[in-house]
Amino acid sequence: MRREQFSAISNDKARSRDGIQELASAGDKGPSANALDRWLTRRLLQFIGNPPVAFRLWDGVEIIPAGRKPTAVLAINNRLALYKLCIDPEFNFGELYSTRDIDVEGNLARFLEIIYDTIHYQPQSLFNRVVENLQNYRAQNLSLQQTRKNIQHHYDIGNDFYREWLDTAAMQYTCAYFPDPSMTLEEAQIAKMHHVCRKLQLQPGQTVVEAGCGWGGLGLFMAMEYGVNVKAYNISHEQVMYARERARENGMEGKVEYIEDDYRNIEGSYDRFVSVGMLEHIGINNYHNLGEIIDRVLKEDGIGLIHTIGRNQPCRLNRWIEARIFPGACPPSLGQMMEIFEPQMLSILDIENLRMHYARTLQHWLDRFDNNVNHYRDRFDDAFIRAWRLYLAGSIAAFRGGTMQLFQVVFTRPRNNNLSWSRAHLYQQQAQE
Repeated sequence: MRREQFSAISNDKARSRDGIQELASAGDKGPSANALDRWLTRRLLQFIGNPPVAFRLWDGVEIIPAGRKPTAVLAINNRLALYKLCIDPEFNFGELYSTRDIDVEGNLARFLEIIYDTIHYQPQSLFNRVVENLQNYRAQNLSLQQTRKNIQHHYDIGNDFYREWLDTAAMQYTCAYFPDPSMTLEEAQIAKMHHVCRKLQLQPGQTVVEAGCGWGGLGLFMAMEYGVNVKAYNISHEQVMYARERARENGMEGKVEYIEDDYRNIEGSYDRFVSVGMLEHIGINNYHNLGEIIDRVLKEDGIGLIHTIGRNQPCRLNRWIEARIFPGACPPSLGQMMEIFEPQMLSILDIENLRMHYARTLQHWLDRFDNNVNHYRDRFDDAFIRAWRLYLAGSIAAFRGGTMQLFQVVFTRPRNNNLSWSRAHLYQQQAQE
């Protein structure tokens, strides 16, 4: 398609080319965007599938798909930001939003959902394919040292930061469960822990090992509410210290033990194995090793549960999120997860997808994050705060749009016949609570 030459647009007229409309602003807002700037903006809008959004340049000119009412506006605040978006929109969008070189007017999560939906069907560039292969290799082959570094990057930035927007009951940084959509975040996180415990069919006196325990909320809950004995492993120092303090405060030191160590070093024999929110951090090529660990520690009639962010098919994480927020993260497909179970002949009992529950959880987190944003400003700069806001909003969009999933997989050994005949135990008790 030929590159077109543009004449100046008057303040009271609109021009349409290639199905894209240019609207002039009322009044001069800065240096004018030239013909090349507007041409690049139109190409960028076409590249992402002509979604119903407006791109507003730094001189106030808006470029939108013709005949479509924009639901949000992406403000591009300078020429360099436009060029960076054109070169690598996936990575540079996050960079530029963090530094306020671009901004979104309207609902950020909804804007991103629209973009994800339209760009999903666009062909991938050679550059992005090469980068994806390199990123997949790094994410799938994580050493213990690299895993520790990644966890510290994300989780050891301060408990106070997370306390501002997670639930106040148990500091759960994983998907909540909303059997009643009107539940508060605190109620839904308690419901999630009950849901997990019922799936594991916990009984007083049983032994449970937890791989990756966050701030310890689930382990403490299992010990207090179901009378089991828990050993929980985690390599985040700040989280383990917090978890131990909560166990002391609740007089549960003899029932739940928090161990600052990697899941690879789990020892002992247990009635139950549980991992909530760890799998996406360990690397796909370590799944076989995780399966061997489960096989080593799970008793013959034992039951296990793995709760993880996932994909419908193998796919890398967004490059900006992987670089700035979640280094090394690689949400698996169900097919990839089978590398844990199949080599050890572990039998799948139940798979549940809580995708929409995670979208609702994230909306609660984002609302609390926004309400408490002034509390962070004495500890973090504006770019950090905007990066995390973008991460939370983008995650809402990903779960609503179906590009991300939330799997809970329950499993046991193949000869364990002491199994429930139905799922009634999951919901009959729930109705009584």
